Amino acid sequence: MHRKMGIDYGDKRIGIALTDALCIISSPFEVYKNEGREKALQHLDKIIKEYDVDEVAMGLPINMDGTEGERALLHREFGDALAKFSGVKVFYVDERLTSAEAEEILISSGVRREKRKELIDKISAQIILQTYINK
Repeated sequence: MHRKMGIDYGDKRIGIALTDALCIISSPFEVYKNEGREKALQHLDKIIKEYDVDEVAMGLPINMDGTEGERALLHREFGDALAKFSGVKVFYVDERLTSAEAEEILISSGVRREKRKELIDKISAQIILQTYINK
């Protein structure tokens, strides 16, 4: 059975989430320290192969007015490179409010501020992935 992967892409960190085997529930997987495009592609490809991922939901930072700016272009370039490198289908999901939503979840769960910073990226990836699989 194939799984789906969610990615919250950032210059410093990449949040990663995976679905269960039935692709019903997304769960935070890890935060990868981004050390450059090639290493990031190789790391993601390893997870894609190990967990039999066939689709990736990549967060797309759309401006509040609905337009795509420079950040969105960088995300699309990385997503396209991942699709080519790993052979997976990459879909883009509006991530406008995912970081704020992730922060709210962590605050309401009583997670301390210092710990929230390291968790927020993978929670954001989980929200991006859950949004994708709920469509």
